[in-house]
Amino acid sequence: MKIVQIKSHVLQCDMPEELGYSQQYYAKRTAHLVEVITDEGITGWGECFGPGNIAIANKTIVERVIQPMVLGMDPLDRDVIWHKVYNLMRDHGQKGMPMQSLSGVDIALWDIAGKVCNLPLHKLIGGAHRQDVEAYGYGMMLKRQSVEDHVARFKDEAAAIIGMGFTAAKMKTGLGPKADVKLCEAVAEGVGDDARFMVDANHCYTTSDAFYVGHALDEMGAYWFEEPVAPEDLDGYRELRAGLKVNISGGEAEFARWGWRSILENRGLDIAQPEVCALGGVTEYLRVMALCHAHFTPVINHVWGSAIAVATNLQLLAAMPPMPGGLHPWEPMLEFDTTENRFRDELLLEPLDIQGQVKQSGRVSIPQGPGIGVTPDPEFIARYEIEL
Repeated sequence: MKIVQIKSHVLQCDMPEELGYSQQYYAKRTAHLVEVITDEGITGWGECFGPGNIAIANKTIVERVIQPMVLGMDPLDRDVIWHKVYNLMRDHGQKGMPMQSLSGVDIALWDIAGKVCNLPLHKLIGGAHRQDVEAYGYGMMLKRQSVEDHVARFKDEAAAIIGMGFTAAKMKTGLGPKADVKLCEAVAEGVGDDARFMVDANHCYTTSDAFYVGHALDEMGAYWFEEPVAPEDLDGYRELRAGLKVNISGGEAEFARWGWRSILENRGLDIAQPEVCALGGVTEYLRVMALCHAHFTPVINHVWGSAIAVATNLQLLAAMPPMPGGLHPWEPMLEFDTTENRFRDELLLEPLDIQGQVKQSGRVSIPQGPGIGVTPDPEFIARYEIEL
């Protein structure tokens, strides 16, 4: 079997409303799918992390940089392909967009392997430790409105997310430390006493401001404080973890085993959040997860993007071993964006129906089809693919 073509599909649409997080507002949704085609008619699908113009740049890397390197190679030689591509791109970026692009290709290769073996991805990894996973919903995005309006909306949205069946809710911050504490208080009240809430700062704080918000979160009983400071600020993460009771989480902006080694050896995270569509694909994710567990750091995958990303993460969550184990072990959760996302909900020939599953049981089942277990609708892709 040989790789004969790699296609990169950048999908884009207008969102129903503008949304924001601590770094920017955005009104368009983007998904970047990768299709690896073989001479035996087996096609694999993957996804690259990165919105907007980042996806457009990654499309060029996938099709004009990576594709010429791997044409004619056996798609089952995943590790050989990974290291060939990484080594040839190493001088031009061990992190960032080259790794995001490699991630989409690598996921597609694992999808092909599953289809060749007629087994789901979790079986190729070593089996399923669980048949379904708990899901948490995130929302409470920033808008161009007053702090008071944010407070009222965040409280209502938090209650609504728990009402959907999610057992935890995650919010955004980024209005400034004092205003953000008010937002967190509203969400804590909205979720009630029986559900958890988490706070995602998208690295907008200095260390001192993160301590100000973090001490307030300690009093509110927040479950985790995500990306409180810049991902490069390893000392800041370590200081925050040592000085706060709330769990410190992060890692979505880190790449490959070498970057993750630095984070973990620094002991700055209570919860690791690797992004499989960015850090190097499934091949590298498995190495990163092993590093996390070697440092006794539990993993809750960062999940963003289309149904391809969601399905891939469900497979990985199924295959994640308990850490550290026991009669009632610590369990991972699926991250789920509760805002409108047609690239997740309408992309597949057979939708995952995450929200329907959560409403029924609070949990999401693992796809059992071969590879990542899902098939995109080509007509849907054609409808939303942008011409470049």
